[in-house]
Amino acid sequence: MTSITLFVREFLLAVQFFTRIPITGRLAAWVGYSPQLLRASAGHFPGVGILVGLFAAAVYALFHAVLPDTTFAPLVVAAFSTAATVLLTGGFHEDGLADVADGLGGSYDRDRALEIMKDSRVGAFGAMALVLAILCKVSLLAILGSVEGVPTGWGDWQEAPFGSWYVCVALCTGHIVSRGLPLLLIYLLPHAGDTATSKSKPLADQISPGSLLVGFTWCAASLALATFVLDIMNLTVACSFAVLALLWMGRLFKRRLQGFTGDCLGATQQVCEIAFYLGLAISL
Repeated sequence: MTSITLFVREFLLAVQFFTRIPITGRLAAWVGYSPQLLRASAGHFPGVGILVGLFAAAVYALFHAVLPDTTFAPLVVAAFSTAATVLLTGGFHEDGLADVADGLGGSYDRDRALEIMKDSRVGAFGAMALVLAILCKVSLLAILGSVEGVPTGWGDWQEAPFGSWYVCVALCTGHIVSRGLPLLLIYLLPHAGDTATSKSKPLADQISPGSLLVGFTWCAASLALATFVLDIMNLTVACSFAVLALLWMGRLFKRRLQGFTGDCLGATQQVCEIAFYLGLAISL
């Protein structure tokens, strides 16, 4: 099997695992499945972010084009774009955020917190976390979309109503970066809880340096392309905020759970995505 073929199979398995994009029939049979293949596909999480980000940007651009140019248009467009990403991913990461909030908010005991996180029901802490996370994302995207002119990678100002092109690129970059950073949790922290029954069992083993390199290659390539639209300084601030969010989440999981779970990875993606948009908004 050639390295290119293996690369494509790992990428498609990641798409199959983390989105609702149908990969069935002969294609699914060709991709195949094994714990080792799924573990290697972790390096393609940022690649999945490209697909999710492009879909979010397409929905944003579509509704921006058909809605009237009003004060509240950026808010409505941001809401539809965010809803589109939830539909595409099946709320996979949002579910992780809710479970982590319920577990850590429901008990200070490690074992009890892990037990709560396995419960499929959403509690008060999870509901609050979901509502606040969605509000933060929609509000920050609305702020970015409300800017009359935004600095671009060429050093000038792009005059565009609601900064639509700017927000589309910010969406893509945010989804990619926020899926790359959680790979460091897999690399640096042990898996917490019962790996035999865990949804993230194939990820319980430490991610290989090769898969980590693949993940950050996806991120580096996307950031390089993003500099053609996003100002380098603004992009640096946004990424710095996302890294700080990762460090905070990692410290929290190490202190409270002595490791990570699949839900922790989803929660980290959500927090890093919000932090990226926050840093971008502040830097403007």
